[in-house]
Parts: sequence; structure tokens; C-alpha cells
Amino acid sequence: MLTMLTAVPGRTVEARVEEAQVVALLVRRCAQGDAVAWEEIVQRFHRRVYNLCYRFAGSAEDAEDLTQEVFLKVYRTVTTFDGEKASFGTWLTTVTRNLLVDHFRRRRNDRITDSMDATLGGEDDGPTLADRLASGDGNDPHRQAVSRQRSQMVQKALQQVSPDLREAVILRDLQDLDYREIAQVLKVPEGTVKSRINRGRAELARLLQRSYPQAL
Repeated sequence: MLTMLTAVPGRTVEARVEEAQVVALLVRRCAQGDAVAWEEIVQRFHRRVYNLCYRFAGSAEDAEDLTQEVFLKVYRTVTTFDGEKASFGTWLTTVTRNLLVDHFRRRRNDRITDSMDATLGGEDDGPTLADRLASGDGNDPHRQAVSRQRSQMVQKALQQVSPDLREAVILRDLQDLDYREIAQVLKVPEGTVKSRINRGRAELARLLQRSYPQAL
């Protein structure tokens, strides 16, 4: 059964700074061999990595295996992290993304899945898919069944969106990265990032309007 996909809530600048400081300390302790610090890092970032893997793989089993691979690689390379170049979250996302790209190249499978939080017309402040699909009483079994059905339709449409565009939308709408961070992960200019996000949202909207209008 396909579960509802929702975006990571936005955080204030103060909260981001405070979290970055805590994580930086954990990373330093981990690099020195502190097992407790490593466990806390995994606990803090497991859902984020898993969600990203799931949206690339589209399978819970594959996502869990890939998540374990990511953390194994992070554990082996944590001493190479340079906090002067990027935040740990951005570095972790880059490691995850690179591993996923390598994984799907080996399998010759470029398909990825992504966000229900694309604005339907590509507007920055327009209604999102999550807004529409999550509307109504979440405790109503009938509404939940309708939402699951819509989710399946959206999932099918998402598989037809261009991989580069979907990848950008994943990082923006689901991983809560800003344009600068996405540019670092994808190694493209910020202008390209913004363009891919807008085009990805618009492409998804067109697919839904044409093939799955009932999902809207």
C-alpha cells in the first residue's frame, strides 16, 4: 500500500543554526570514535535518508537496503566531512544521492519517485498535491481510502516525469533543502535548480491533468 508522502516542515533560521551546532559536535565526536555519537547521528538522519532512498527506489525493501549502504559509507568517510564547505545535512544528502545514482546506473534503471508537494501550476505559492490529497478528515476511513487511491494515481504520473526534474523536486519539496544546498548536491547553478523545480512541477501537473484528472 502506498503511504502518503508529505514534505518536511520548514524550520526557522534559529532552529537550523542550533541544529547545525548540535550535529557538528556529534560529527566531531563520531570522527573520534564515539559510538554513542554515531548512534545519535543515525537516529537523527535515518528517516531523511530512508525517505530519499524510497523516493528513488519506490520500494520499501530496496530503500531500507540502500539506507544501510548509505550509513555504512558515511561511517567509513565521516572523517572527510568538511564543515567549512557545507552543512552535514547537505554533505549527507550528497553522499546519499551519489550512492543512489551509482546504484541505478548499475541496474540501468533511471526511474525515481518523488513529491506529491509539487504545486499544480508550477507557481511558488500555489496549492500543492499534498494540500489537495490531505484535505478532509484524516480519521474518516472513506476519505483515507480515496486519498490512497489518489496517491497511487500520482505515483504512476511521477514515474513519467523526467528524472532530472524529479530529483530537483525531491530535494526541494521533500528534503527541505534550499536552492543553494540543492545546487551543491547536484553540482549545477542555482538558476538551473530553480528551473528544474518549476519545470518538474509543471510537467507533473500536465501529466495528471491528461492521464489522471480524478487525482486533482
